Amino acid sequence: MRIALNPEEAMSQIIEERRAAQPAALVAAVLLLATACGNAPPHGAGLVDESWYRGRQAEYLRYATESLSAGSPLNVIANMEREVVDPDWVAPIGVVGPDTWADAYEKMRTLEDTRDFDALYLLNVLLGYRDHPMLAPGTVERLEAELLGFKLWFTEPTPEGLIDNSYYWTENHQLIYWTIEYLLGQEYPEASLSTDRRSGAEHLVTARARILRWLEHRAHFGFSEWHSNVYYQKDLTPLLTLVEYADDPEIVTRASMVLDVLLYDMAVHTHRGSFGSTHGRSYKKDKMSSFGDDTWGGVKLLFDTTALGWASRSAPDAVLLSRARVYRMPEVLRRIARYPGTFTERERMSLPIDLDGPYEPDPPAPYGFDFDDPANLDVWWGIGALTAWPVVPLTLRTMEEHNLWETTNFAPFADLRVFASIPDIAQRFAADVYRFLTFGVLDQVNTLTHRTADYMLSTAVDYNPGSFRSQIHTWQATIDPDALVFVNHPFRPNPESLDWSDRGNEQGGYWTGEASVPRSAQHENVGIHIYAPQYARRNPAPFTFFRYQDYTHAFVPQDHFDEVIKEGGWVFVRKGTGYVALWSWRPTRWQEWDPAIYATNGMLKPFDLIADGGADDVWIVECGSEADWGSFARFRAAIAAAPVEVVPLGERAESGISPGFDVVYVSPSQGRLEFGWTRPFTVEGKDVPLGDFARIDGPFARQQFDGTSLHIEHDGAFLDLDFARGLRAPGGG
Repeated sequence: MRIALNPEEAMSQIIEERRAAQPAALVAAVLLLATACGNAPPHGAGLVDESWYRGRQAEYLRYATESLSAGSPLNVIANMEREVVDPDWVAPIGVVGPDTWADAYEKMRTLEDTRDFDALYLLNVLLGYRDHPMLAPGTVERLEAELLGFKLWFTEPTPEGLIDNSYYWTENHQLIYWTIEYLLGQEYPEASLSTDRRSGAEHLVTARARILRWLEHRAHFGFSEWHSNVYYQKDLTPLLTLVEYADDPEIVTRASMVLDVLLYDMAVHTHRGSFGSTHGRSYKKDKMSSFGDDTWGGVKLLFDTTALGWASRSAPDAVLLSRARVYRMPEVLRRIARYPGTFTERERMSLPIDLDGPYEPDPPAPYGFDFDDPANLDVWWGIGALTAWPVVPLTLRTMEEHNLWETTNFAPFADLRVFASIPDIAQRFAADVYRFLTFGVLDQVNTLTHRTADYMLSTAVDYNPGSFRSQIHTWQATIDPDALVFVNHPFRPNPESLDWSDRGNEQGGYWTGEASVPRSAQHENVGIHIYAPQYARRNPAPFTFFRYQDYTHAFVPQDHFDEVIKEGGWVFVRKGTGYVALWSWRPTRWQEWDPAIYATNGMLKPFDLIADGGADDVWIVECGSEADWGSFARFRAAIAAAPVEVVPLGERAESGISPGFDVVYVSPSQGRLEFGWTRPFTVEGKDVPLGDFARIDGPFARQQFDGTSLHIEHDGAFLDLDFARGLRAPGGG
């Protein structure tokens, strides 16, 4: 292929060549063009239309600036940015003084958890708007002083008299801390930073290596906090900050590429503005309505797939996307998010760990990430594997070396410090009690999502069945942002509280997490979920924290559906032209909660469907639509008549441990489905794999797990990413 000297001619040439190219030749041609054009698509080719995107940014900025919250750095950014892009808007002068953000500064100085979130937003103020008149005299100097003294990593000295309660280690926190370190080092190379007082230039070198490794890991293995409607926002904000402010072209390009991958994931798992999929981490505040989840603002701004309004004037993703000048999303991602057809997407993410042993002195580690190497601490702690038995010796050494036992994150487990001198025994013990001790581990997962114009059904299939996972969301059926259905096994009773968010139960609650993860299977529009706890309902000291409720329940918000009919073992719901049917082997009842004692979020009808009698149960879900069935009555009649057979595999132990069930469901849309606690999943007699998916496998893209390239294509637009060479090439018309 001849590379044209003129970029516009080059793009025309590549479009013509790609029409006739075979896949391998196509990728090579696109990447060759990207190389010739310096990794940047000429004149925005293949990216979302600039005028359209500026319109989306302006819409959010108009909303965000309807009122001023000077105490929010993000809302202040929105006001300052609107003045930059809107000649008719004048932001108030001098409303942010040196002490306006005193609470954030105090949180940063006293090393409280999530201080990195605040510091990242403040850094965006400093890098983007230090001369803006909204900032009164002395404000920038105070901001600089606080950021230059910000403790950048847990290995650095802790000031005397303080306990460092920051959580550094999950993948989102890692990138945020390293982004702050890198950009402070870039901005202040001669200054002494953090508590170790190394120069900014030295910190930049350290952070750059860590950032590049983090980006490479995401490119190969995806996100351990899979499809998270909380932490994808926290990944997006540092990625976007790097793209906008880093001077290093390699950092900018690779951060853009991983941001593309993250947004692809959101695009295929978004339905009517709702990021309503299975989630590796989510909380009650985010999962009960997509309108309240942390990714709502970014999804609405980028994809414009809902007429519902904005939810927050200080949404981190929406604010930073609204001021983005360097990054523009590839057009193919917008088209995928807005695609009205039916498709199924399979993905695999994170690293595999043999959690249950058996113990061996030197366990083989996947992909060369040795379990005992301190250089791999970020890898293993990044997926929450602190208590996985192969990682336990490294965990104990790290906690001893840096005195982490005193911090709020680890103090509840201080009784386990006795194992620090006997790591091999600790490993054996961790393997024995892994069912609950690995409650924070986000090891390798396979997810399946089936999306249509009327509904979306999404599941983490066969993922750690019977074990406690404190924040995962196994499955969900979504019709619109408020009309959704899911089941979970509650870890704690419903708290007497009028706070709907239930923020106090983030390590497992009534709606947050799975006290025991079901063994789940999904085929297109049908899912089967077998709950069978594999650890005791009550446990002796020092493990009294690990206890759970003796029932499962479903969230079915009747107020948000047009029809809800309960008959036999089934509950049928309809919203518009979308239908969901839900069945429990154990009899169910509606639980009414007194709104004077329990938060109901304004819902007047019961929304909590409880299956009493035991934490072991079988739930079946089938979705449909008017296009499939015509009337809702016809859908109900067909499913109500469908044979369901559940066979317990033995008696449940008094402790609560269950042997599980075998299940046969003859779906009126999919035929005979067979599944069980230990048996394979079959549809009409054919085995359906529940594991070893490709990294990405759908109609728009396919990438092998641990692959180095990704080609995404839909409706005439495409994106090619070559992670090995750091090449990004969007294109198409």
